[in-house]
Amino acid sequence: MESILAGRRARWAFVAGCVAVTAGVILHLPMFLMARSMHYHMAGMPMDAGMLFGMALIVGGTGLAGYGLLPRDALRLRARLRHMVVEGPQDAPLGSAHWVMMGALVVALTIDVMKPASLGFTLSGMTEEYGVLRATASLVPFAALSGTVVGSIVWGFVADIYGRKASILLSAVMFVGTSICGAMPSLAWNVAMCFMMGAAAGGMLPVTYALLAEMMPNRHRGWSLVLVGGLGAAGGYFAASGLSAILQPIFGWRILWLANLPTGLLLIFLGRLIPESPRYLVVQGRLKEAASVLRRFGGGEVREERPAVRPTDAATPVPALRKGGALMAFSIVALAWGCANFGLLLWLPADLVARGYSVGVASALLAKAALIAVPTIFAAALLYSRWSSKGSLIIGIAVLVVGLGGVLWIERQAGEVSPVLPVAALIIGVNAIIAILLPYVAESFPARVRGRATGWVAACSKAGGLGAQALAIAGAVPQLATVAALILVPAALSLALIAWLGRETRGTDLNQLDTAIHA
Repeated sequence: MESILAGRRARWAFVAGCVAVTAGVILHLPMFLMARSMHYHMAGMPMDAGMLFGMALIVGGTGLAGYGLLPRDALRLRARLRHMVVEGPQDAPLGSAHWVMMGALVVALTIDVMKPASLGFTLSGMTEEYGVLRATASLVPFAALSGTVVGSIVWGFVADIYGRKASILLSAVMFVGTSICGAMPSLAWNVAMCFMMGAAAGGMLPVTYALLAEMMPNRHRGWSLVLVGGLGAAGGYFAASGLSAILQPIFGWRILWLANLPTGLLLIFLGRLIPESPRYLVVQGRLKEAASVLRRFGGGEVREERPAVRPTDAATPVPALRKGGALMAFSIVALAWGCANFGLLLWLPADLVARGYSVGVASALLAKAALIAVPTIFAAALLYSRWSSKGSLIIGIAVLVVGLGGVLWIERQAGEVSPVLPVAALIIGVNAIIAILLPYVAESFPARVRGRATGWVAACSKAGGLGAQALAIAGAVPQLATVAALILVPAALSLALIAWLGRETRGTDLNQLDTAIHA
């Protein structure tokens, strides 16, 4: 953490903030333990003075930790450093520093994904304890998903101002604080705290992609981006289901939120294994630290360059990127993905049962989704790194379009054909897009806006799901054929736009983006 917490005062501020947040959470545990005889049901219990003081400690500690992470001269950045570039080794072999960083980031993403993934395992327990309808209890995952939308945007800005590593550490501090969801006696407090939990979790994935894009050698960047993100996502869902199976029968649903305390602290300690991006350090004027990180990761140099626009630069779609054309295309496909993943795939089994298929067939579709996800991630990583980053994303979107068209077709056949192949195409397309999209966005934008651009697209993917869940809560889910048709239009549009505006990023030097934008 030394490269982030450069000054002694900042280091102590961060440590003191972490201690305050942890103490604030611990002050909530006595009332949780008092409810042991009631199987940890706390609904209706009054909040004591210790819990209220603990909440104040969490708020103050988070602010203090944020101050400790604030980089020197953060508000005085000027164009004096805009022509300083990082020249890393193009074909450096992967060393122990790379593998340790990737392992730490997989664990970090697993912890991050585990938080919102736990929502599905707590819903029935909340419904029973608070004595509310399932639609009312669904406000909790809705609030958490809303938080991820906000968090993806906010953490993108935080990553570009505070740094990639600093934003991961601050997110971890918030994870620790939001573990008090497990001790909230009212549903309203749970809704509020789960929004904060979602906000903390929302930006981890885009920030991780931004950091990996800037740390990995060019020839290893593609597969590592896709694989780390995919394994982290799969690991998060596995961890959530495993903890639920082991702990929930003993401690009830609240334990899944209280697990944020040890996992958040683990993420803070993992910060020592996660480097700060040299490109970000250069922008901050911390040139010696940037050179030190480069030496650990295979060499390279920091130098000044005032490039002129080369003929090859004029042929690239940098002007289109600057005007937002490519960002618009990425945003559209992200929205379509969110609607398909959080809406269509969740509603499909119930629709199939209503159309006369057996419950076994409908349930098997979800099981196949889990089985298809892992090989799709590895196939996407292989195509992305060995063939074409742009082409891989186009194929993923095209498969999604085929799957949506297949769903429209089977809806018109009135149960006369098997839905297996169209649904398989839909699942493969959804998994391929989420594995490829954010890595591709991270490689398509210069370092100064990489966190913001990746965070925005991540927010769009969750916004699509947010809209789908809002319809479910309101009881206004349209016919499945209508849903598929509505998603098909933006998916096809994004396919055309990315084919036109996208750029090939496989094996390219990301420094070219920074120099082209400055020229």
